[in-house]
Amino acid sequence: MSTIDDLEATVAHKRDREATRARLLECARLRFARDGYDGASVRDVASDVGVDAALVFRYFGSKSNLFAEAMAGSSEPLVLPSGPVEELPGKLLQQLVFEDWAEYAGEHPLIAMLRSAGHEDMRDRVRQQVCDGYLGALEELAEGNDDAALRTELFGAWLLGIGILRTAVGTPELTKAGLDDLAPHLAAVATALFGRPVPAPAGDDSAG
Repeated sequence: MSTIDDLEATVAHKRDREATRARLLECARLRFARDGYDGASVRDVASDVGVDAALVFRYFGSKSNLFAEAMAGSSEPLVLPSGPVEELPGKLLQQLVFEDWAEYAGEHPLIAMLRSAGHEDMRDRVRQQVCDGYLGALEELAEGNDDAALRTELFGAWLLGIGILRTAVGTPELTKAGLDDLAPHLAAVATALFGRPVPAPAGDDSAG
């Protein structure tokens, strides 16, 4: 085989390896999002891709490393929507509840991560994203209140609760509700908790 043929074969092998690795991460992300850390097995991920489980360990070393890399995007710092801070609750409702995060089985990655929060290191990831991202941004709305941090956490719990009941539990009314259905309630709760007017988000009344 010529040097050119050797080079082409090496490049092709590298591309195949990278494609397989990317496919493993894609399938692992869906498995972990849907089933949680305990419910998703390395064998299942390998089967989804059509490879042996040994290859997964060769590429990632352990199930923990596979999880960390597959779910890395879910623990990246939150990219906050631009605009007045009073509009942030409505925009976060849109992100957490109504956007279709296909790569995380349709749910917001933070909600998907909650399925794995029983493990201490996974719980730390969730806590970091919630506290440094969502709550840190929302606390500006509660400025001026003696218990600003508590008010912020209460509102964060309310938002996440909506997402969990709608997608993970599937309660009937929240599942069929659209953004326009929730908008006035979000405005009322946010205004009461933050002690300042918070507008209702505009939506297209899209239901799940």
